[in-house]
Amino acid sequence: WAVAALMGVHQCTPSSSEIHTIIVNLSSKNISSVPRNLPPCTEALDLSQNNIHKLGHEDFQVTTHLRFLNLSWNVLEDIDPETFHPTPLLESLDLSHNQLQNLSDQRYLLLALNLRDLDLTFNMFHTMTLGVEFHSLTKLERLGLGAKIIRVEDFINITDVHLQTLTLRLENLTAYESGSLSDVQAEKVSIGLTNKPTDRNLIADALLMFDKVELMGMNINGYHSYLVELVKEKRAVNTTHLYLTNMAITWEHLTNTINALLQSPIIHLSTSDVAIHIPPSIDTPGRNTSHTKSFSARRAGVVSFFFSLEALCNFFINMPVERLAMTETSIIHMTCPKSPSGILQLDFSDCALTDTVFSRVEQQVTVECTTLNKVNILVLRGNNLRCLQTLSKRVQNMISLRHLDLSLNSLVYSGQECHWPPNIVHLNLSSNGLSESIFSCLPNGTASLDLQNNQISTVPETLLALDSLLALDLSANRLRDLPVCTGFPHLKYLLLGENSLHAPSVSFLETCPVLQVLDAGRNPFTCTCGLRGFRDLGAGTGLGSGHSAIQVLHWPGAYRCSYPEAWRNSTLGGFQIPEISCNVGLLATAILCPAVAIIIIMVTLCHHLDVPWYLGMIWQWTRAKHRARTQQVRPEELEGVVFHAFVSYSQHDADWVKGQLLPNLEGSGGGLHICRHERDFVPGKTIVENIIQCVERSRRCVFVLSRHFVRSEWRHYELYFASHQRLTRGSDSVILVLLEPLPQYMIPS
Repeated sequence: WAVAALMGVHQCTPSSSEIHTIIVNLSSKNISSVPRNLPPCTEALDLSQNNIHKLGHEDFQVTTHLRFLNLSWNVLEDIDPETFHPTPLLESLDLSHNQLQNLSDQRYLLLALNLRDLDLTFNMFHTMTLGVEFHSLTKLERLGLGAKIIRVEDFINITDVHLQTLTLRLENLTAYESGSLSDVQAEKVSIGLTNKPTDRNLIADALLMFDKVELMGMNINGYHSYLVELVKEKRAVNTTHLYLTNMAITWEHLTNTINALLQSPIIHLSTSDVAIHIPPSIDTPGRNTSHTKSFSARRAGVVSFFFSLEALCNFFINMPVERLAMTETSIIHMTCPKSPSGILQLDFSDCALTDTVFSRVEQQVTVECTTLNKVNILVLRGNNLRCLQTLSKRVQNMISLRHLDLSLNSLVYSGQECHWPPNIVHLNLSSNGLSESIFSCLPNGTASLDLQNNQISTVPETLLALDSLLALDLSANRLRDLPVCTGFPHLKYLLLGENSLHAPSVSFLETCPVLQVLDAGRNPFTCTCGLRGFRDLGAGTGLGSGHSAIQVLHWPGAYRCSYPEAWRNSTLGGFQIPEISCNVGLLATAILCPAVAIIIIMVTLCHHLDVPWYLGMIWQWTRAKHRARTQQVRPEELEGVVFHAFVSYSQHDADWVKGQLLPNLEGSGGGLHICRHERDFVPGKTIVENIIQCVERSRRCVFVLSRHFVRSEWRHYELYFASHQRLTRGSDSVILVLLEPLPQYMIPS
């Protein structure tokens, strides 16, 4: 608000899809005039508790959207008639606690025709004479006034204005003319009393002319007995709702007033903010019959420390009314009526009641209450109740009880047997400390069960059958999955918001055949494969045609992913994951089929390209090299090339090699040093090692090619190693001798 005021925005152009609403709070800023730099879009302006003396016709020139204006607690003396001309939308105007002096001259109201709330209380008005400008406030709903003198026809200018509430703060009233309120058309009149004789006629007129009357400010020294006198005199009373607020009164006067009002036509009697002086020490007699149907006491307290709580409680619990409420009152106990009570509804919300409520102890034995058997609604919300099974005993004799509210307490259940009355239909146990064991301590006929904000982590499948249960609220607990409806087959409404549901098992809902509404919003959903079923449920396709449709509340806005990071804060409605990622069979098929195809292709290619042969050869060569490095090298192996040639041939061709080739090479004509495998292979080494060593120590490698040669695997190895050695040395060291012609089909690839 401060930033908006300081920036001084001078134009307001809200689009069709966007609403600009600005609330400016300038309360208690010690300013003496309306600031000129207010944002044009201001709709609510608080200028209370400042030092503003006057309002001019240009003060709200830029705030054409103003709807709420608070100018209370200033020192306003004058308001220009044109002040509110720029603010035709003004609905609420608070001018209380100022120094305005003439109610018949409030001409600025002629330009505030849209007003619904107008507060002019606590000003310096001498008379209550309303000016003609009030006649134009046809939309006015709530009007607050105050003056020293009230006379007949003071309100004639609002005769045609139908108010919801007329508030008269008359603490300084000096004269009231009987019948002055006859021109007022209001559903409710709220009067701040003077506690002086002028109150008598004012109260009499109010009780005669208005359906709802609030009397504020009775005190112990005042003439509050006027109310009792008027009732006892059987004056005409048309009021059906009477509110007594902000009272300071003795117990004697309070009980006399209540007893008198119980015999009047007043149907609803309510008190609030009552300070009781001289509280009772013994029981106070009350009425046995009453025209009043309901009595409520809110924020009542005693001033004295020494008193009888039992006597005080006995007076209220024995009142002959149908509805009794004592709320926001620090009472630690409530007694039981002495005789069968006609009370139908009891409300003791936000008190300090303990587990002893309604019971008494006689000779060290706890006696339960048996006189509240007509109560059908009992509200004990926000007290100091702790033991659930004990509370079940306290209400077990309320055989008409149908609605029980035990929320906002500290209830726990220790596993003992519970004793509930037979007709409880609605049970509220929210905001306690209950665990899943609570399902063993519930009334059998419960139709609506509220267990939100407890410590329930699971719903046991083997639990007490709740065949009548229609609605179950388990919001704000610790559930990790959807519950099974084995124990409540007729469940229609299931609320599971704000739990710990990550991937709810939708299959559990198949045990809920008549479930209609499900709320599982605001949970930390894990958007993986396991959540697809729940996503489909939200989209309306979750349980198939065999199950009735389930309405998922707040879908999809309240359902967002918390994991994985890529989907965080995304709605479940937009969450998509491929079918192949979640179907194991499909995934295995998608992986194995290509893999098998690739393997087949590889095997075929390898076979066609003799890859196994090459791999085997490389393996043999690698082993030979490894053994050569790891074994001790002999001196003769340190020499380099020692042979002119290494002759490789098949054993079937040995006659030709030994008879013709070698003699010509090694004889006197050749003089070459030839390496032959049967003569020069080193005993103890493998064949591969010997082949490699002979190839490496020979200048040339001579291969005698024949049909037998190409069929020998060892000859293939020798040829390969020789070719490898040729590539290594960079010289043509391989000599092929074709002993006989070789057909093409015999030559290996």
